[in-house]
This record gives sequence, C-alpha cells and structure tokens, in this order.
Amino acid sequence: MADPVRLGVVGCGSVMQHSYSRQINNLKMRNLVETVVACDVVEERKPVVTGPDYGYQRFTTDFEDVVTADDVDLVLVTTSMREHGMVTRAALEAGKHVLVEKPMSHTLEEAAATLEVARRSKGFLVPAPHVMLSPTYQKMWRHIHNGDIGAPYLARAFYGWAGPSWGKWFYEQGGGSMFDLGVYNIVSLTGFLGPAKRVTGLIGTAIKERIVDNEMMTVQTDDNVHLCIEFANNCYAVVTTGFTIQKYRTPGIEVYGSEGTIQMMGEDWDPNGYELWQNETGAWKLYPESDPNWPWTDGINHLVDCIHNGQRPLHNPEQAYHVVEIIEKARIAGKTGVAQTIESTFAMPNLHPAEAEVAAHLQHDRTN
Repeated sequence: MADPVRLGVVGCGSVMQHSYSRQINNLKMRNLVETVVACDVVEERKPVVTGPDYGYQRFTTDFEDVVTADDVDLVLVTTSMREHGMVTRAALEAGKHVLVEKPMSHTLEEAAATLEVARRSKGFLVPAPHVMLSPTYQKMWRHIHNGDIGAPYLARAFYGWAGPSWGKWFYEQGGGSMFDLGVYNIVSLTGFLGPAKRVTGLIGTAIKERIVDNEMMTVQTDDNVHLCIEFANNCYAVVTTGFTIQKYRTPGIEVYGSEGTIQMMGEDWDPNGYELWQNETGAWKLYPESDPNWPWTDGINHLVDCIHNGQRPLHNPEQAYHVVEIIEKARIAGKTGVAQTIESTFAMPNLHPAEAEVAAHLQHDRTN
C-alpha cells in the first residue's frame, strides 16, 4: 500500500470538526490519510484538534505553517468564505493538493487568480460543493444525457433555511445566501445543463438586522434570492434560495424536458432518490436512494483516491469559477435590473459509466 496522504487543515470550526472529520477518521483507519497539522485563529481549539478525536500532530495559528510544511501533501480549507481564495492560492503555489469549501473564492477577481494558480500548480484543486459525486446525481445526469426526458427546456432548484445565528461573516460582504446555499444548486444545474449564457434575478436583503453571536448586526449582503439562468438552446432555470425560508416540502432539483421530467427528492447535498416521468410510460417511476449514507463531504474521499491512484479528480476548477461568475453577475443584475452575460465556460463532466470509472469513488467505504 502507498504511504498515507499527509493532511493539513486550515480552519477548525464546525465544518471540519463535525463534518469532514468523519471522513478523515475513516480514511485514517484505512491508513490512507495521516493528520499532520491543524490551523485555526482560535488558539483554544488546540487541545481539541490535537486530542484523540482528531489526532493532529501539531497546531498553529498561522496558515503559512500548513501550506509550506514539507510533511503536508493535502490542504483542507474550511475557514470562513473570505479566506478561501487566499489560503487556496498559497497552498497551490506550494505544490499542495487542495480541497476548498465553497465558494472557491469570494470575488470574481480572486476566483480568476485562484483558477490561474490552479492551472499551473502540480497539485489537484477540488472545490466544494461535491454534489456531482452522489450516486443519485450521477444517475439523474445519465437519464438527462441519454435523452430519457428529451431536450431539457426548464429547470428549478431550491435550497434555503432561516439562516445561521453564528458567524457574522455569513452576513457580511463576501458571504451571503448565494455563496452559502445557492452555490449547491448552481453547481448541480450547470453540471446537468452545461455552461450558462446569461443571468438575472431578484437579489436582496429581506431581514436588515439579525442577532448573530448574541449581538445585533446589520446584514450587508443577500439573504433572499430568485436567480434566473439562461442556458444553451433557450433552456431556462430558476434557483430559489435564502436565509428567509423556515420550512419547505418540495424536490431539491427538477428538470423539465420535451419528453418527460426528472426530479431529485431531498436536497442535492443530501439526496433521497429521484422520480422520473416519461411521456411514453405515462406514469411516475420512483427510484429510492441507493446510498443513504452518502456524505456531502465526499470530496475528501475522492481527492485522496485520486492522489493515491494518480488520476485527475472529477471536480473542475473552471466550473467552480463559472459558478462564482454566475453569482457575482447575478448581484449586478439584481442591482441594475439588466441581465448579465456570462463570459466563462467549462468542459462538461462525463458521468457515463464506461468513461466515469474514475468516479468509482462511489464504491469506497464511507461512514455517515
């Protein structure tokens, strides 16, 4: 067996501790990963992350100690959104593999700089979200691209909740509901339908003040969004997202075609199977969730597999940049009332089984 991938993490809050750590500990048990160094600006987290639950060998408050460490192969970036681009670029410049939580960068200019570094780095860049790794997503993709619903005409995606009561950065410039929530839907739709051509929408702040970290603050960014996206061949999609949604009961993703409809039950980050309507059948067919334990943090499993096997990840940094452009241009459209042209593009993923055996990460062991 090859030596374990040596992991450094920057940002040791809840996303690392309560989400990615489950996958990391499973990888450690299989001798695929070694937890080397953890970084956080909150020094009080040191005894937690160096303790038996996480097992990092050392702790630092300076992310440079992680990205430049000779004994680190892979850097996991789970800081607040505004630091994603800076830390990711530094790690890629140092030749490390990087998994960065969404968004890849919090401005279009910074995303462009991150993409440029990724193109010349010897390390792989895996930007979250990891929705295209789920078995349900990949099965739906095949239905769509096999023509099982005909030509796609319309699509709808939905994800929202009342919003976090912690982390002021969610509501400051560089945060917002589109970067935190809508990004999942935009990755899903562009993966299904391809690059966007234009974007417009209604983007605003419905709740002007919130109590966050036990203090009242002014909300500086979007918390209430209807985003409209134009794809090729006059195919249109809408994303409904926001920190303004208490509860809902609706499919996470729906794609309407000339010969049928396909819809994902549950969320794209936590699917619960899918339903398919085909005109020739004249009935809904339910496909139950085939992998109820699929974790939204599966990108770490996939990246470690790719490093060990010398294969490029399924994730496409160009798509991650494209998604940031959609969000940033949508904000401009929301302010000006003028639809914005999307200038970037990306190569569509190929999730057909014969070509997608690299995506056999779907068969590796997981813990919930």
